[in-house]
Amino acid sequence: MPLLEAKNLTKTFTMGINQIEVLKGISLTIQSGEFMAITGYSGSGKSTLMHLLGCLDTPTTGSLFIEGKDVALATRDELAHIRNQKIGFVFQKFYLLPDLTALDNVALPSLYAGTSEAEALKEAAKLLDLVNLQDRKDHFPYQLSGGQQQRVAIARALVNNPLLILADEPTGNLDVATGEVILELFKSLNEQHHTTVIVVTHEPRIAAKTNRVVEVRDGLIVKDGKP
Repeated sequence: MPLLEAKNLTKTFTMGINQIEVLKGISLTIQSGEFMAITGYSGSGKSTLMHLLGCLDTPTTGSLFIEGKDVALATRDELAHIRNQKIGFVFQKFYLLPDLTALDNVALPSLYAGTSEAEALKEAAKLLDLVNLQDRKDHFPYQLSGGQQQRVAIARALVNNPLLILADEPTGNLDVATGEVILELFKSLNEQHHTTVIVVTHEPRIAAKTNRVVEVRDGLIVKDGKP
C-alpha cells in the first residue's frame, strides 16, 4: 500500500468573480521511505500541491489517500489530527516560538498530542541529540544561527514519529554551505531511519540531491523520475 496516493487532484481558488484553476488534475503515488523533491517555478502549483499532500488544505475535486484512507473530504478536526500524528513540517522561516528554548520548541507538538511533559521533554532531548544540538537545548532561537534553528525545526517535525516529513524551501533562508548540511541531514534521516522526506523547492541544485524529482508546471506534472 502506498504511503500517499493522489488521484486527479484539482484546486480552484475564487478571486472576486474569477475562478483560478491552480491544479488541473494531479495523480501521484508516493511509497514509504522515499526521498524526493517537488519542484517548479513560482506559480506552477507546487506549493498548492504541498498544502494538499500535507492536509493543510482540501482539493476542489479528486481523492487523496494516506495509508489507504481517503482524506480529501476530512473535516478540519480530522485534518488537524492527521497533521499532528502523521506529518512533520519544516518551513523556510523556521517558525520557532521565541520565548521557548530549543528543547521546549521541539517538545511542543508532543504536548499537543497529549504526551506527558516528562516524556515529551525526554523525546525532544533525544531528537536534539540526533540533529547534533544537544549542547544548545537550553538556548532560545535568537541565540542560535539560522542553520541551528532549522535543525531545531527538523527535530520538532520528528517528535511525533511522523510517517512523512514535508519540507517547504527548507534551505531558502540559509547560505549554500549551511543548506548542504540541512540536505545531508534529510538524506541521513531517510537512509538511516527510513523517514519519508518530500522537499519542495524551486532550485534544481536542491532537487538533484534527492532520489526522485516531480516537476509541476501550470498545474500539471510534467516530469517524474530520477534527478
